[in-house]
Amino acid sequence: MTIAYQPLPVPPAALGELRVTDDCGRGTRPFTANAEGVPVDCVGSPLRCCLRPVEAGERVALVSYAPLRRWARASGAEPGAYDEAGPVFVHAEACAGPEAGRGYPFARPGALRTLRRYDARGHIVGGRLFEIPTRADAGFDRALAESFGEPEVALVHVRAVEYGCFQFEVRRP
Repeated sequence: MTIAYQPLPVPPAALGELRVTDDCGRGTRPFTANAEGVPVDCVGSPLRCCLRPVEAGERVALVSYAPLRRWARASGAEPGAYDEAGPVFVHAEACAGPEAGRGYPFARPGALRTLRRYDARGHIVGGRLFEIPTRADAGFDRALAESFGEPEVALVHVRAVEYGCFQFEVRRP
């Protein structure tokens, strides 16, 4: 399987920090997925560290993550009001990261996504609603090619429409 763009997980350095304190300053509270007494059944939810669904019995944490803020810090951008943090699931301990050659993650046909485009300043310069087609990888390739067809687009955040959750990032190739 060949895809044109690389979906990026939460970077390892950021994961190390998030496993202690999240991007809103809260201490991380790991739990076992689908264990008794856990208020949220997160089995099947997307893990942003390895870009696959949570499996029953895994130790995970729900943390607040600010992907644009972290990218801006590394790139010198100043996103201003476009900086935001939101909830993501990550493994509570270090994991192997995404499996090579898996294609686009969380690509259930029919699911709705927003492809939010950012420029080098970290400002939103457009976006689009995207319904994942049956041939998900080809559909994502086309939608991302359209996004990066705009010369000012530096990166794209793919988000779930239902909850607005950050799914993954793609940077200009």
